[in-house]
Amino acid sequence: MRLMIVGQLEGYISAAGKIALQRGAKVIHCEDTDEALGALRNGKGADVVMCDIKQKISKLVEDLEKERIHVPVVACGIGTDARAAVKAIEQGAKEYIPLPPDADLIAAILEAVTEESNAMIASDPSMKQVVALAEKIAPSEATVLITGESGTGKEVMSSFIHRKSKRKDAPFIALNCAAIPENLLESELFGHEKGAFTGATARRIGKFEEADGGTLLLDEISEMHPSLQAKLLRALQEKEITRVGNNDAVKVNVRIIATSNRNLEQSVQKGEFREDLYFRLNVVNLALPALRERPADIMELAQFFADKYAEANGVDKKKVSKEAEEKMKAYGWRGNIRELENTMHRAILISLEEKIEADAIHIQDSAFSQGSSSGEAAANAPDPTGVSSASANDTIENAEGVESLIGKTIADVERNMIINTLDHCLGNRTHAAKILGISIRTLRNKLNQYKDDGAQIPKAG
Repeated sequence: MRLMIVGQLEGYISAAGKIALQRGAKVIHCEDTDEALGALRNGKGADVVMCDIKQKISKLVEDLEKERIHVPVVACGIGTDARAAVKAIEQGAKEYIPLPPDADLIAAILEAVTEESNAMIASDPSMKQVVALAEKIAPSEATVLITGESGTGKEVMSSFIHRKSKRKDAPFIALNCAAIPENLLESELFGHEKGAFTGATARRIGKFEEADGGTLLLDEISEMHPSLQAKLLRALQEKEITRVGNNDAVKVNVRIIATSNRNLEQSVQKGEFREDLYFRLNVVNLALPALRERPADIMELAQFFADKYAEANGVDKKKVSKEAEEKMKAYGWRGNIRELENTMHRAILISLEEKIEADAIHIQDSAFSQGSSSGEAAANAPDPTGVSSASANDTIENAEGVESLIGKTIADVERNMIINTLDHCLGNRTHAAKILGISIRTLRNKLNQYKDDGAQIPKAG
């Protein structure tokens, strides 16, 4: 865990830093947001930034987004000033921490950043076998290719391998190759010099240099353009990179883990992926089973997510009822663990019984509901969730008028879920929108609609 503190924190820098160090974090301090941005550009990585509320938080968040540096920003200020907290959230901060710093609160923030990589649930024999192989090869320097359907936990497995490796105390840097535009991916990987291209206002260290001594995860590597694949192959073979706009080679010591939800052998045959790069990456292959292929893990994962989001939303933890368990076991989970996580998040918010009832599990019958081993069918199946992170509004609108299992329309369930989520977030629109997987604009439009219909809407807070 790497923590960057920005500003003076009203004189509580030492206290906050000491708490973080006691929790195992590595701490770096920057005087202001400009220094922080410069440090991040030059490879002083951070997993979370604690920023004094007096600093230019909105500009920092905007600059980080502009330069595609993905790190959550947490605002800090004196006391529990609600107005200051709301302003910080509106400026893009993920959370607000009152000062003087509370040890448990800072620990919770640090834990929230790393919690998804702290545990590997693997009770099913098919998953146990994969985890055993991962533990065996983790201490080596071998390049690893992790394959599996979307949502099977490839990034979590990558983090698991890093933590079990000899590089565990060095950085673990992840880059989603599918999320970066093709013309910018090279500078993301190898860095660039000032003026190398339009928008390059300063030198920027790439992911290879940022991960030096540690592990670099290249997520969805199948989406990388063939021309860049050649440069990546050279970097792996020569163990050196060249920044965009510079001809000087820079030596790097990085272990590569790559992931793909596609069949790379087929991509090689089609000429979409370089054969020599494929063999370079595929020293060890870990094929993660789909969730439907590891049924013994479904309920353990479901309870884990239910407990996680109950705590996150300040509601009582609940066990899963027998009826809900039967419903989930009969379902095919096209979206795998990611879909299960979203399902349990919604369930803990809308459950009305002592245990999570079947009606709170928002999944629908489909060609996949009895379980299928076809990954291709899974990829083409309709979205089984009530509100997906990709197209929540379209899904809801298409479902209007359909009767749910509890005798209410989907529109009724949607309204209750949105208002309940907002209530749990103490009226914070930004937090509620993120939990629901919809845009803040969509949320506001929905709330205006409900208000016009006479519904009681939690006040902003």
